[in-house]
Amino acid sequence: MTTLTPQQPSLPRPVAVAGSSLKENEAAKVKQSAMLEGPVLPTLLTLALPTLVVMVVQTLVGVAETYFVSFLGTEALAGVSLVFPVFMLMQMMSNGGIGGGVASAIARAMGAGKVAEAEALALNALVLAIAFGVIFAAAEWLFGEAIYRLLGGQAGALGAALEYGHVVFFGAIFVWIVSLLAAALRGAGNTVAPAAVILLGVFVLLPLSPALIFGWGPFPQLGVAGAGVAVVVYYLVGALVLIVYMRSARASLRLPFAVRLIKWRQLGDILGVGGLSAIGTIQSNLTVVLVTGAVGLFGTDAIAGYGIASRLDYIQIPVLFALGSAALTMVGVNIGAGQIKRAERIAWIAAFFAAGVTELLGLVVTIFPHAWLTLFSTEPEVLAAGSIYFRNVAPFYGVAGLGMLLYFAGQGAGRVMWPVLGGTVRLLVAAGIGWLVVAYLGGGLRELFITVAAGSIVSGGIVASALWLRGWGRTG
Repeated sequence: MTTLTPQQPSLPRPVAVAGSSLKENEAAKVKQSAMLEGPVLPTLLTLALPTLVVMVVQTLVGVAETYFVSFLGTEALAGVSLVFPVFMLMQMMSNGGIGGGVASAIARAMGAGKVAEAEALALNALVLAIAFGVIFAAAEWLFGEAIYRLLGGQAGALGAALEYGHVVFFGAIFVWIVSLLAAALRGAGNTVAPAAVILLGVFVLLPLSPALIFGWGPFPQLGVAGAGVAVVVYYLVGALVLIVYMRSARASLRLPFAVRLIKWRQLGDILGVGGLSAIGTIQSNLTVVLVTGAVGLFGTDAIAGYGIASRLDYIQIPVLFALGSAALTMVGVNIGAGQIKRAERIAWIAAFFAAGVTELLGLVVTIFPHAWLTLFSTEPEVLAAGSIYFRNVAPFYGVAGLGMLLYFAGQGAGRVMWPVLGGTVRLLVAAGIGWLVVAYLGGGLRELFITVAAGSIVSGGIVASALWLRGWGRTG
């Protein structure tokens, strides 16, 4: 790790936000002071908790929507399932990819005391949200059918996918606005406001979704399209509330409406981190798709067992995203304030805490794999495949957790090249070598999952080594 000393003393540098109330301003000062010189782990957990609650609730809402759609039959359920990975890719790019770039740029600006620049960055984030929303909506309308066919959509399932997908992606702009404005607030150290907005939106979505699907009361019966309309309304309401809040005097980060503030330099500041992070998101999704394809060579039972076991990987995401978002903000603020050594210390503390949490979970399912697997199936072949996955991959959950948190911390520091490189190597090892082992070398599921674990180990090692050996105080 670099021994470079900070360029500036570790003093809090809060700056009053123009137009904000005295109470809000004092709260912002206390929060920024804690990030700059308070105890690291308590501050990290305080920032992470609201985001964690939101992530868990959103996961439950997704399960509830799937439950409602299931009453429409297998084809409708399959159609929504075909749209899900494409929609998830957009959400991951907007939250952890471009959203990471937004939060990083604003956190560094706030740490440097440049509140006006942070507010201008929020406006530039809104412009990017509209642009990316249009791009994703157009792509789904033009290429959605081809994509859903490639994913296995046929006949009624394909029709349901198109019906649901066209509606959901019609609201892509609203999804991007919610994601990027929430990221902007998190970058300013405000995790409560975006969490509150998204939670309030849940009270819109939960009753509206079945009402539009089944035609309850005054609502028309729209079937699977009704589920899509409910999602669009959910994000529309969230986008409007966030904009109104960030335009108010109560906001800890204001959203100015001035065309002169839209500049290529600030767009580039966001995309410099967010663009590489988005590539990392694509790599992560592509790795999952290719590994799933390799598992498919062993039959339906193997796919089912792998799917059930790997679902536990996704359940860890809310925890890692919440901790990672908090680490990103704290690192970014300290980098902006010139406190390089403290930023690196925050990164390591967050990473080892996440590693401990995920490793504990991994050890439990390694020793007792059926405790999780039998919640979904009792078929011996399915349980056998899932157990092989857990016994070869789960022991290294801690390494994956450590690498994920260092990735978020790298976003906060504006240094994501090494984390993305680590993701590239993981893709090559887990998917590329995994395919070779199975398709050409006669390997079985055990050998495939060993390569998946090896990909995580190598990727985490690359990211950790880069920070340990180079640090963030050196260029290049």
